[in-house]
Amino acid sequence: MNVQSTGQAIGSALALAMEMDKSVFLAGEGIGTSIIVNPHSPTRGLLERFGPDRVRDTPVSEAAIAGLAVGASCMGLKPVVEIMYFPFITLALDMIVNHAAKLRYLSGGLSSFPLTIRTKSGIFAAGCQHSHHLESWLTHIPGLKVVYPSNPADAKGLMLSSIFDPDPVIVIEEMPLYWTIHGETPDGDVRVPLGQANIVHHGSDVTLATYGRAVHVALKAATVLADKGISLEVIDLRSLVPLDTATILSSVRKTGRFVSLHDATRFCGFGAELVALVSESCFPELKTSPRRIAAPDIPVPFTQPQEEFYKPSVEVVVQTIHELIA
Repeated sequence: MNVQSTGQAIGSALALAMEMDKSVFLAGEGIGTSIIVNPHSPTRGLLERFGPDRVRDTPVSEAAIAGLAVGASCMGLKPVVEIMYFPFITLALDMIVNHAAKLRYLSGGLSSFPLTIRTKSGIFAAGCQHSHHLESWLTHIPGLKVVYPSNPADAKGLMLSSIFDPDPVIVIEEMPLYWTIHGETPDGDVRVPLGQANIVHHGSDVTLATYGRAVHVALKAATVLADKGISLEVIDLRSLVPLDTATILSSVRKTGRFVSLHDATRFCGFGAELVALVSESCFPELKTSPRRIAAPDIPVPFTQPQEEFYKPSVEVVVQTIHELIA
């Protein structure tokens, strides 16, 4: 075990995968000579360590980066490519949706196409063109797997599992967590299985399911609620597809109440799928209707005060749980 930031943990996973398998290579805009000069940048130092044959800076073309990943995967390599910011993934969706996600199906299941697409999410004073959360778009596509870690250990373990998975995996990395969240990270090849959630705070009154930055909001809310005599169970989903439905439903059957939480906008967000799952599967056990906590249905604003208003806060979570209990 060693203490790392989330960004450093991702970097250690990338380096370990490249050491273990020579077919693993990295590509993306500025991943070698990074435009982000920060010691917590995941690809920092990897160009010097592995050379330009395996760490390739690309032209500014997200469609070309995704096409490179698909082609390399078809040729037996294990590409790990970066789409710099989450909204930019829209430029790569043709290759991701119509090729990467469908090739195994079109092969009749006879071939596998391992490729990993990393993309940075989060709200970090960069405006709406860099901060749009689009995970529900990706989880809607059959053939894709989608993971969204919240801490260094999971970031490393999920990255390793994604790189060596036989199917295309989208790894969504919350960029502000690169440097704000530190924690103990296992040494060596320790993987977090895709499709396995983690109960990070046990409780008996309300179940809350979330991922990414919002996990830390939920944990702070759980502490506040505990002082008021309310026991909140917090589930860090870690993997959106495949989804650990068993852990969610088991918790809801115990508590009888459910809340979803994410930083994406509310309408058609991933939380709506969670509420539908719980409503369909646990209706007899529910003591009240499930609730969604999400960002408002507007583009992400630019100034810091507006950003803080936009992101679901501890206070909003606490208020919602109080209303649910009442």
